[in-house]
Amino acid sequence: PMSKMTSHIRLESNSISSSIPTLPQVLDVEFVNHPAFVHALDVKVDVPSLGEVTVDIAYGGMWYAVVDASSVGLELVPERGADICRLGEMIKTATREQHPVNHPILEYPGCDILVFRAPATPGSRADSRNAVVMSNGNLDWDNEATWTGMIDRSPCGTGTCAVMATLHARGQLAIGKTFVHEGILGTTFTGMLIEETTVGDYAAVVPTIAGRAWITQHAQVVCDPTDPFREGYTVGDIWAS
Repeated sequence: PMSKMTSHIRLESNSISSSIPTLPQVLDVEFVNHPAFVHALDVKVDVPSLGEVTVDIAYGGMWYAVVDASSVGLELVPERGADICRLGEMIKTATREQHPVNHPILEYPGCDILVFRAPATPGSRADSRNAVVMSNGNLDWDNEATWTGMIDRSPCGTGTCAVMATLHARGQLAIGKTFVHEGILGTTFTGMLIEETTVGDYAAVVPTIAGRAWITQHAQVVCDPTDPFREGYTVGDIWAS
């Protein structure tokens, strides 16, 4: 049978622990993240064309607006991707405008990202399901074409940390208890809060995240000096100028 060993790597202030079998295959990687904390729970946000939405504001490595998907009529399935992106970007932008926050130690304002939450898929091993919406341009309330974003296909590491911080603040996730978070495609990350701490005046928790990835290709990229696009290009499609 294949045996397994664990190696520990230190990257800046983050501790990364990977579970490595004796064969050349990584089964999972776990990292200890920066402390996560809640700025506020049950914040009311007035979203143009949508109405009042209740959000939690939490930091998990990025500033998250955390929203119950059912509260805005969403089901977290790929078929609703366009609606998830549209509503997510609208809610996040409105939250940032009406309830601006900044990290107490870093110069890092928010909210800059959003996570929708929902119950786990029946029969899965997950505790909860999520979809994270990221910006791919600047939302302009006067231009509905900009009311969109993009979805993180993974269960999201920083998003999972922010969600765990809100659950702990509500007394729903204890220190040392695992939390399996399912992404929109059904893949999972396993999180855990390992200790309580403080960040500035905030009560905070130290989270870990474990997950797995696969190599999909080996590639060689070359740059020809006569290539007119050797420095890359942008088109205002999904990546706005």
